[in-house]
Amino acid sequence: MTLNRRSFNKSSTAAALLALTATLFGVSAAHADQLDDIKKKGELVVGVLGTDEPNSFIDPKTREIVGYEVDLAQAVANKLGVKLKIKQLAVAARIPELQQGHIDLLAASLTHNKEREAVIDFSLTTFVTGQKVLVKKDSGIKNVADLNGKKVVTIKGGTQEPNIRKAVPNVEVVTFENGPQAFQALQQGKGVAFVNDEVSLLDQHAKLGALQAQYVILPQNLSVEPLALGIKKGEAKFKLLIDDTLRGLEKSGEADKLFIKWYGPETRLKFPVRSFKIETDKVDA
Repeated sequence: MTLNRRSFNKSSTAAALLALTATLFGVSAAHADQLDDIKKKGELVVGVLGTDEPNSFIDPKTREIVGYEVDLAQAVANKLGVKLKIKQLAVAARIPELQQGHIDLLAASLTHNKEREAVIDFSLTTFVTGQKVLVKKDSGIKNVADLNGKKVVTIKGGTQEPNIRKAVPNVEVVTFENGPQAFQALQQGKGVAFVNDEVSLLDQHAKLGALQAQYVILPQNLSVEPLALGIKKGEAKFKLLIDDTLRGLEKSGEADKLFIKWYGPETRLKFPVRSFKIETDKVDA
């Protein structure tokens, strides 16, 4: 068949558009949904802290990482019918590891806020806590405002540092890789106060034994922290499965059992009741 130049140009343009469409479709098809990828590899890789008892920590007897968030991750793996694989992360590495695809899911004491929604997605809220300040009783610090011009210690890469800076603009902040390191720094006098989630502070305070009397947690909340599982941006099917799993735990009563197991009256933290339900993924700030 003989084509004139105009016909050839039209045919070329049409062919190019068809090729582009096919390419885009091919890319879309090649980028399998994360849910499918997880099922194919037969394992769910979950990033945890492993240093934040009782959310995730190393059991001294078994040397395995256990905790409230580990049990939530196990429930998701069971729903998928795959093996759970735990990967321990530093606080500051949580979101980068998720974005780079090194893990499938974050169960790492992760605060859900509007700022983070720009880079990752979140499950339904799985826990609600507040951030507070732990000080030595003889420090002279009676309230958060007394930290003006003082040095405090906290965890690198979390929401603790921006929250204490917002509450006390002239505070000096020194960060450490995890909670135990920051708490040790407080004990060593490297700061007059330790800023962390209230649950973590209660746990670390309880571990002091007879030395508990030397420390006190200030009553003021710096913030309210809704914790959730972190999901790679745009993985709608995976988020739906995770949220359905969490709703199932709430409906069956298993969510309450997990709370009692890790936080309840028989634990070191001795929380009498659960003050929240696993039911929403909305946050105010």
